[in-house]
Amino acid sequence: MYRAVWEVTMVVHFIAIGYIALGGFLAWRWPRLIWPHLAFAGWGLIQLTGLVECPLTALENWGRHHAGASGLKPGGFIDTYIEGVVYPAQYVWLVRWVVIAAILISWAGVALRHRRAQRGMSHTSTA
Repeated sequence: MYRAVWEVTMVVHFIAIGYIALGGFLAWRWPRLIWPHLAFAGWGLIQLTGLVECPLTALENWGRHHAGASGLKPGGFIDTYIEGVVYPAQYVWLVRWVVIAAILISWAGVALRHRRAQRGMSHTSTA
C-alpha cells in the first residue's frame, strides 16, 4: 500500500508540474482554469524559494519511508525525477526561465482572448 501511495503521488506531482508550466494554455479554451493556474503558478514560485516543503514531496517521502525505500533527493521531486534526467542539471536556470516564459505567454494569451471576447460582447450589445 505504501508503494502505491508513493507512486500515485509521483504521478500527481508530474501532472501538477505540467499544469504549472502549461496550464495557462488550457485557460485559452476553458477561461475559468486561469484561477487554479494562478494558484498553482504562485505555489511553484514559492517552491523556487526553497522555504517550504511541497506537501506532495512530503507525502511521497512518507510512502517511500514506510515502503522501505530511500526518500527523494534533498532537492525533492524535481531533483529526483526531472533535473539531470529530462534536462542536464547545468541548464536548471534556463529551463526555469523557459517555464516562466511559457506561463507569461499563456497568461498574455488568456488576457488577449478575454479582451476579444469583451469586444465581441460590446459589439453585439450595440448592434
